Amino acid sequence: MLLLISCGGPSVNQAIPQQTVTVSPKFQSQLSPIPTVPAYRCGAWSSNNAPHLNDTITIFARLTHDIAGVGGATATAVVHFQGGDQTLDQHPTSDNGGYVMFTLQLQGQEPVNIPATVDVTFTNFPGGTLSCSQAFFTPR
Repeated sequence: MLLLISCGGPSVNQAIPQQTVTVSPKFQSQLSPIPTVPAYRCGAWSSNNAPHLNDTITIFARLTHDIAGVGGATATAVVHFQGGDQTLDQHPTSDNGGYVMFTLQLQGQEPVNIPATVDVTFTNFPGGTLSCSQAFFTPR
């Protein structure tokens, strides 16, 4: 047999009315401006996001002006390892498609499962200087 006993349950409180909220039509007409897309953009990526400790990988980057590749820009790259930064001694110039590439010999410089990032910066083009989105890789 099942026996249920209740001793003074919770009391129900009266709901307190909340203030009515109104939104002015003027508020609705105040739109945020649409952000403009920058004329020059760049990005960087690794040929292998999960290399072995002693692999050699390639870091690619591309510079564009209104989606068209920008040739003749100089690129530099800095690798951010857990133990410190390493500036690559290569300074490639972008081809007509806006592409550059750097060769990176890992030589066990980054521990297993610790991500590393690479900053690529383009200079000497009509847009001035531009830092790209970072490339990354995590040795396994």
